[in-house]
Amino acid sequence: MSVSTRDELVTAPDGGEFDAHAFLPDTPGPGILLLQEIYGFGEFLKSKATLLAGLGYAVLVPDVFWRVERNVSLPHDDEGLQVAFGYAGQFAQVPVATTTGDLVAALDHLRALPEVDGKAGVLGYCLGGRLAYEVAAAGRPDACVAYYGSGIGDELDRATGITCPIMFHYGGADPYISRQEIDAVIAEFGGRPDAEIVVQEQAGHAFENSFAPMFSNPEAAAASWPVTLAFLERTLRG
Repeated sequence: MSVSTRDELVTAPDGGEFDAHAFLPDTPGPGILLLQEIYGFGEFLKSKATLLAGLGYAVLVPDVFWRVERNVSLPHDDEGLQVAFGYAGQFAQVPVATTTGDLVAALDHLRALPEVDGKAGVLGYCLGGRLAYEVAAAGRPDACVAYYGSGIGDELDRATGITCPIMFHYGGADPYISRQEIDAVIAEFGGRPDAEIVVQEQAGHAFENSFAPMFSNPEAAAASWPVTLAFLERTLRG
């Protein structure tokens, strides 16, 4: 399936405007709001958006950091990571209600695109994994996938607000997310029929990101990605 791209402008709840990048299939399909790692909108996000659009999903990638710095795109190396930590620290100073409101607005914008036919979900990585969880609690997407979302364990009070099917991915050897946090998520969501928690025991953080050699784990990515695609197919096309 061919994929086209264009830039969109999303209006935030307070009237501000921020960029979002659309990756669109040649026929209308379900929507996916794709949320970035702390590197910003780089090659990893572009590759995932292109892949998903090629599978028939209309994908929107919002500029998450826009209130700190617009259109951040950092290399996936040690120097880029240190700069990314700086942006993430500044982003953490923005109230969660504000950042979540921005992303719920992006989800609503996605749903209104003519290329979106039917349901719309949210998928995020790292920082974006936690943000996807927050959007699921506040914005009522039809499905949520949170890859190694740091800090979700501190926001389990939001769990009752999540009514859509949700999937969590973790690395069992993640130095940024403790086993205690993973266990807390399992304890909260493990009994839900519409929740799945997948742990790649041999993997660390950001194992899906083949553009970041210090994190990439091809075996874990090869195991997790088909599970995610099956979940999206079941929840957004079913």
